[in-house]
Amino acid sequence: MISAIILQLHETAHVLGTEAVKGEISLPIIQLVEKGGWIMAILGLLSVIAVYIFFERYLVINRASNEDKNFMNNIREFILSGKLDSAKALCKTNNSPIGRMIEKGLLRLGKPLNDINAAIENVGKLEVSQLEKNVAGLATIAGAAPMLGFLGTVIGMIRAFYDMSMAGNNINIELLSQGIYQAMITTVGGLIVGIMAYIFYNVLVARIQKVVNILEIRTSEFMDLLHEPAKKR
Repeated sequence: MISAIILQLHETAHVLGTEAVKGEISLPIIQLVEKGGWIMAILGLLSVIAVYIFFERYLVINRASNEDKNFMNNIREFILSGKLDSAKALCKTNNSPIGRMIEKGLLRLGKPLNDINAAIENVGKLEVSQLEKNVAGLATIAGAAPMLGFLGTVIGMIRAFYDMSMAGNNINIELLSQGIYQAMITTVGGLIVGIMAYIFYNVLVARIQKVVNILEIRTSEFMDLLHEPAKKR
């Protein structure tokens, strides 16, 4: 049986080599995807979800990372001059995580500094959690897609061996090709989607960490301002 398969492979290779001389053989990507079976449909859906999450979160995080360079200077001037209402109004118009955190701190003025700092940190945690929304989904896709590809590989090989067992002595490469196609294509599809989601996830995590660093710096600046001697305010 094995020798018959090897002989059939040699004959097929000879035919393909002859056709390659006549012209280039190409197989459209859509046909390759169809040969991957239903698992490729799931992988396609996961890829769409991953792309959507990435671009939607990237835009949100990018907006959060943009800050007015003069914002903290203006807040400092308002506080030192006693114009707290102007400082609060500036925070409202800023409409950013930094603005909302500083506004919470301004609303807590008059209370112990530790309470003010805790209130600002709580707002900061809520802002970061909003930025991280759905990002964990990318990590899930990055792990699940290669596993789905491997599942397709196993199913494809089972199909190939089943077809082989049912064919008896009439084994040919065309009979086995469907199972082998599914095995190889789902593996490639799973790896592509998994690698893409993994890169997307790490890009977003890096961007979120950048925003966290900015929030921590601005919080420190605000608390340092509150620690200044009262005669300067």
